Amino acid sequence: MPPLFAGTGRCDITPAPGTPQGGWGAQTHQRGIGADLSFFATALALSDGALTLAIVDADSIGFDLEWTNRILDAIVQLTGLPRERVRFSCSHTHSGPNTFRLATISEGRDMAESYLESLPHRIAGAAWQALQNLRPVRVAAGEGRCEVNVNRRFVTPEGERAVGRNWGGITDPTVRVVRFDNLDETPVATLVHYACHPTTIAWQNRSFTPDYPGPLRQTVEQNLGGTCLFLQGPTANLTPRRGFTGDLRVYRALGRALGLEAARVAHLLETLPRREKYLGVQQSGAAIALYEDEPVEPDPPALRMITRDISLPLRTFDPPEPLEAEAARLRAELERLRASGTEAEIREATARATQAGWAAGAARAYYGKQKLPWQMQGIRIGDVALLSVQGEPFVEIGLRIVAASPFAHTLFSGYSNGAFGYIATREAWHEGGYEVRGGSPFSADAADVVVEEGLRLLGELAA
Repeated sequence: MPPLFAGTGRCDITPAPGTPQGGWGAQTHQRGIGADLSFFATALALSDGALTLAIVDADSIGFDLEWTNRILDAIVQLTGLPRERVRFSCSHTHSGPNTFRLATISEGRDMAESYLESLPHRIAGAAWQALQNLRPVRVAAGEGRCEVNVNRRFVTPEGERAVGRNWGGITDPTVRVVRFDNLDETPVATLVHYACHPTTIAWQNRSFTPDYPGPLRQTVEQNLGGTCLFLQGPTANLTPRRGFTGDLRVYRALGRALGLEAARVAHLLETLPRREKYLGVQQSGAAIALYEDEPVEPDPPALRMITRDISLPLRTFDPPEPLEAEAARLRAELERLRASGTEAEIREATARATQAGWAAGAARAYYGKQKLPWQMQGIRIGDVALLSVQGEPFVEIGLRIVAASPFAHTLFSGYSNGAFGYIATREAWHEGGYEVRGGSPFSADAADVVVEEGLRLLGELAA
């Protein structure tokens, strides 16, 4: 019996109709009208008898450190796992409930807070359930390709850098798949990893959606069986080929396309490999070679996990007080326009208030500091490595790590264990743009630090 055990768990975390949405600075409404597709927290537990860990993925744009810690505390309390043995990741959907911009809410804040309060124990329940379902498994990994993403650092004809479609920019179309089977080769779990911002459904839409990861999971489970977890890749500067729309058909189509490619890859994986044995020739209309494919029990996969804080360099911040005063002024202006302004005025005011709130919050958190502890986690499952960091790394960071990784399959992710902030490349810093000027607390050196520390951690897992 292989010494690797796996189990899955899932809990519905769909927000109620009337809960505020919060993924867009350009939206003019506050409350979401209802869910187009259910939201889930999905967990995979792994154990080799000596080490037990849990990977939990939630349909959410993400959480600040306070709420991440509440969720992690609930998982630790219910499961008994050490905190450093839990990876909590978010899909980063932008058409979900408001979980981190509560200061901008003037209608339905009680429902937003109630939704947040309900999440820690529900998410912990998925992790606990996964531990109860542990069973012996074998594992295999593979890769496919699906070009539903595009680089989003677009330069307008006027020379302004905007979030759009940069068809000549760097991207990563790789669909990475890890399949876990029962000993009878029935699928237990499938990990699907892809890098693309879930910004298909935008400010025009009042329906809650998990964006493309939702139909992706559905498609894999319908075509393969078992439970599918989606792990978001380094997608800071990637966007869907079609996005920023209110047309719900678009996210469903993108998710199905990705899910079908992931299912195709998974179907071709053999967790119990076969060895070809030549038997001879059978004469027919032609001479036909005969074979017998003998099952070969694979070596037990090594299971290891490392959790550590790395230190990322910060950019210089202005004092927070003037920025906080400006943010408060713009929020007051937004409330005035919500009562009497046009839709265009409300949209512009919401964007200004959102951007000012970001600037004030970052200055409050980082003024006077030079470096910031930033969590990184690595999980080894045989020749597969799952590497994750907090925040939103650029795709180039992931490509550099994968190219130099000692593992046959490396799945590098952001959006794990809380915190917000773009980790931009040095080239992006010279170019400017939203991910650098508006959304990053880090200096131009941060990307190199993530690559260096990530490869160091992978080397330790491989040793």
